[in-house]
Amino acid sequence: MIERVGAEACALLADIHARAFDRPWTAEEIAKLLQNDAVFALVSRTDEIQGFVLAWTAAGDAELLTVAVAPEARRRGVGASLVTAAGVTALARGAASMHLEVAEDNEAARALYSKLGYEEAGRRRAYYAGADGAVDAIVMRRTLPRPIV
Repeated sequence: MIERVGAEACALLADIHARAFDRPWTAEEIAKLLQNDAVFALVSRTDEIQGFVLAWTAAGDAELLTVAVAPEARRRGVGASLVTAAGVTALARGAASMHLEVAEDNEAARALYSKLGYEEAGRRRAYYAGADGAVDAIVMRRTLPRPIV
């Protein structure tokens, strides 16, 4: 089940983020983001939270800020469901497109985003700090589908 959460879930979101990334966001950083009305958080849960997405919408555009899936829940469609739900939420908030940044060496995430219709739209050189040096960020974008009325 995908559901929206607010600042009350920041500690839990930070825990998932720490399990998903080498450089995790803190509960305080997540709470600060969620103070902005343009930002929203969605979680995927069965008995417990398997992952979450943070995104924002403004001026007809949306951005995926982070997608974090617990290691034990990977390769089960959780990430795809979260990214899709974020797109639907952004569309309902008036966005016509959505973009994201992903590390060039994150093959699994890049494959997922491509499968979901995101295309490379640019590159930010040496954007992420990596263990073996700086890594480029690939900017990806997709148009959000408009429902047929």
